[in-house]
Amino acid sequence: MEYTPAVDISELVKHDEVMTHFELGPNGALVHCMELLETEVEWLIAKVLNLSDYYLIFDCPGQVELYTHHKSVSHIVEKLSQNLVRLCSVHLVDSHHCSDPGKYLSSLILCTTVMLQIGLPHVNVMTKFDEMKKFNDCLAFNIDFYTEVLDLKYLLEQLDENPFTAKYKKLNTSLVSIIEDYSLVSFIPLDITNKALLLQVKNAVDKANGYIFGGNEPRDVQMLLAYAVGAVSENERMSTLDEYL
Repeated sequence: MEYTPAVDISELVKHDEVMTHFELGPNGALVHCMELLETEVEWLIAKVLNLSDYYLIFDCPGQVELYTHHKSVSHIVEKLSQNLVRLCSVHLVDSHHCSDPGKYLSSLILCTTVMLQIGLPHVNVMTKFDEMKKFNDCLAFNIDFYTEVLDLKYLLEQLDENPFTAKYKKLNTSLVSIIEDYSLVSFIPLDITNKALLLQVKNAVDKANGYIFGGNEPRDVQMLLAYAVGAVSENERMSTLDEYL
């Protein structure tokens, strides 16, 4: 989806120019751009503070190393938070990963790593939920197993049935142990054509960044409490997901 950004990092540094000037590949150039933004973070802070009356979405690059290994992003969000900018991170995971136990496990460890590395209130969203029907025959478990990240010993059994992933039994067991020990990951399903699911994601993000408690819009106590505890009951949530089964 094309859009005109309120703040454009290309005003500070251009990815293609970095690739040419430093003879870097696309990924290396992204890392360099992020490091430069960290160095010039006051430029970003000034831009953001000039938009203090707006709800901002930071559209970040999809290169996972920026969030799992590199420190620039976490340093930038730390500086923004110090300037009273209330932030949360939203991690989008494609629903087709559920069709492959190895990909699903990889997604879980990635989410856990990002949550620990970035250190912000975090919302994991499982996108393209409308496509679940296309690979429903490939799903070993019910949908709530994947969204709620239920007992992963059953996932290990699926991995052991595949000759390729079975070779990494000890590694898989260790990764599952890490995920379960931290017990941080669950997913909110998203289908952009489903208003109920869109509202669930919106409410979760508003709760994570504190907007529901500190926004300027009028709210009553019942609305705040409903958002704070998650107003969707288990029956309502499963009813919403029934059409994807």
